[in-house]
Parts: sequence; structure tokens; C-alpha cells
Amino acid sequence: MSDNKVVFITGAAQRLGANTARYLHRAGYNIVIHYNRSKLDADRLAEQLNKQRDNSSYALQGDLLSCDLQGLAQQAASHWGRLDALINNASSFYATPLEGVTITSWNDLIGSNLKAPLFLSQSCAPYIQQNNGNIINMIDIHYSTAMPQHVIYSAAKSGLAGLTRSLALELAPLVRVNGIAPGAILWPENSSPEYQESILNKIPLQHIGSADDIAQAIQFLLEAPYVTGQIINIDGGRSLNI
Repeated sequence: MSDNKVVFITGAAQRLGANTARYLHRAGYNIVIHYNRSKLDADRLAEQLNKQRDNSSYALQGDLLSCDLQGLAQQAASHWGRLDALINNASSFYATPLEGVTITSWNDLIGSNLKAPLFLSQSCAPYIQQNNGNIINMIDIHYSTAMPQHVIYSAAKSGLAGLTRSLALELAPLVRVNGIAPGAILWPENSSPEYQESILNKIPLQHIGSADDIAQAIQFLLEAPYVTGQIINIDGGRSLNI
């Protein structure tokens, strides 16, 4: 069994998930890098982390919408003989105006943002309980206010916020469950200057956040023994003026 705490991060091959993996790895955690299709990125990240500290990271593939989540949890826990935290970071995100809503988009957005976090938490909980560990859900500041043209995504993130609070009650006192609600951290691909200016005008701090802002908040929650059932907005104050 590893002496280092083990964190299982879904969707960790790219963007915020990958940066969180690097950040927590520097803090001394061992990292299970989950990915679905981004094998090259996941393997490259695991190799980088293992060069920094031997046998401290590995990549684990799984489609969260169709794979055996109990088996995935078992693999994550068995590699080092322990599992201390699950970070439900993987997410689908795209617009679904009401007239364009389909069963396919429902299954994808609800599946990745709500269903998978629920059943993966259920599968990981027995392992995490052994170490009085954590589950952290990546939500969105729009969990409390609807995002125009994103009917399903907004509903899914609202559900994930409710799930976070429910799991905090269900899994206490052995597991703490919290959420992170990012605001503008990384601009969407191909976003226009006009779009970016419109968002910045709503942010009291007048700038977008960094990936490290999210990772820092996650580390705080991992190490805050008297915090559970909370959702922390990391948004520069935008939720005050949404």
C-alpha cells in the first residue's frame, strides 16, 4: 500500500483536470488519471508525473456512460491499495436550445454531469470510507441560475449540486462531499472578443481565473476536515452579478 494519498480524477487528461492532477501531484498526492478518448494526452501526463516522482501516477481508461463503474473504481483503488478521494471532473458541455433537445443530448449531458458522478461515487465510496476521504464534484456557477440556450446542461449541474449535498449527508461521517463551481476560467474555443468582453463586464474582479485557482480550492477541500456539503464558487464574484 502507498503511503501517499491517492486521488482519482475523471477527465484528467486535458484542461482543468490535467492541471489539477499536476497541482495535487506537486502537493504529494498519487494521481489516477482517468480518460475516455484522450489516451495520448493521459499517457503523456502520467509519464511526466512519474518522471518527477516514481510510481506516482497512472492512466485509467473508461467511458463513464457505458463502462462498468464498479470495475473502474476497483481498478483505481487496487493499483496502490488505497483510494482517498474522487474528483468528478469529467463533463460534456454544449448548447441545447429547447427546440434542439434530443434524447441523445439528454443522455450525454445528464449522463456525464449527473448520472456518472452519482454511480461512480457509489462505487468509490467503500474504498474512500476506509481513509475518511473526500468526494469533490465539479459543478458550475450556473447551478443556481439557468444558462440561456443550455437547458439540459443547466438542469444537470443543478442536479449535481443537489447530489453533492445529499451525498454529504449519506456518506457522513466517514466521507466528506463538496463541490467546486467555476466561473470563467478558460475561454471556450473560438470565443469572440465581444463574447469575452461581455463576460468580463459581469465579473467584479475584471479578469478570468486560472486553472490553479480551481486546483487550489480542490486542495483546500481535500485538506479541510470540518467542511462538507459545501459548494464554493470560484468566479471572481460573477455570481453576485450573473
